[in-house]
Amino acid sequence: MSEVFGTFIKFAVDIRREILAGGGELHADCAQALLGDGSEQVDIWGADWDPQAALVTFESLINIRPRLNNRKLEVQDPERRKAIERVVRAMFEGEDNDT
Repeated sequence: MSEVFGTFIKFAVDIRREILAGGGELHADCAQALLGDGSEQVDIWGADWDPQAALVTFESLINIRPRLNNRKLEVQDPERRKAIERVVRAMFEGEDNDT
């Protein structure tokens, strides 16, 4: 997944199904993969993973959703952020983390 950027990985997370797609050039590429696998747009959020720092960041154009009260690139809802981080850490660190 890190081939495109090397130092970080872009991905989209389906917080309902607790799966992610990563490694695309754009978060939207990853979201399309999830949509093709049966995910629904409302459940998909974009973020990045920095493997060196073991850090999740929550900024993506696909996160701008005024009707869901997310008017910025960054995921605003703390519960959504926790759900995203839980899926990411389970994937990249191999554990279920209640962050």
